[in-house]
Amino acid sequence: MSISENVVLVRERIEAAARQVGRKSGDIVLMAVSKTQPPELIRAAYDAGLRLFGENRVQEFAGKFDSLRNLQAAEWHMIGHLQTNKAAKTAELFRAVDSVDSLKLAEKLDAAARALGRKLDVLIEINIGGEAAKSGVPPDAPALDELLIAAPRFEGLAFRGLMTVPPFTDDPQGARPHFRKLRQLRDTIAARKLPSIAMDELSMGMSHDFEIAIEEGSTCVRVGTAIFGERTKA
Repeated sequence: MSISENVVLVRERIEAAARQVGRKSGDIVLMAVSKTQPPELIRAAYDAGLRLFGENRVQEFAGKFDSLRNLQAAEWHMIGHLQTNKAAKTAELFRAVDSVDSLKLAEKLDAAARALGRKLDVLIEINIGGEAAKSGVPPDAPALDELLIAAPRFEGLAFRGLMTVPPFTDDPQGARPHFRKLRQLRDTIAARKLPSIAMDELSMGMSHDFEIAIEEGSTCVRVGTAIFGERTKA
């Protein structure tokens, strides 16, 4: 099937999942995970009406950015683990960073954004399953509180919410408790009414489990395979 046909199907699945729990599909944003995808396929997704794209490697995206810069309505988000030495280039290329996982990274991104006269939207990545191989702040770690309390001094960053990648299970229902836990964490943080912190966004759910994520409150689903097909390289 073509990318445009895939986008239609994904949107229909989003609509059905939202309707299942009495939500409006318009409250859920579809992000095309375009990492490893060549510019021509990203253009096809753009032509199919998608405007939000997620990349996970600064170097890779920098290499294809020139051929995509005329997609003027596109919004590029960094969704992968980010090393602090890539902060300056990230602030230059991306509109948002959805994978902030340390105070040190926030400091570097803030300095880079301010140097460019920009403000980056950011999400805090939560390692909701406590997996050693994954990045993200553990939900009960002091590092999360450090980030939240430091937020008011980051003039170059706007904290918008939380993101997670749950442990993979063959059965999408296996992700439900993790999605629910992230939503509950978001609600707990929001109730604290911390300055300079908005908790409006919950980025969770990918191709195999985004319906479950929507049922649990996701506001942004990150879909790659269901739009572009199986990746041929890592």
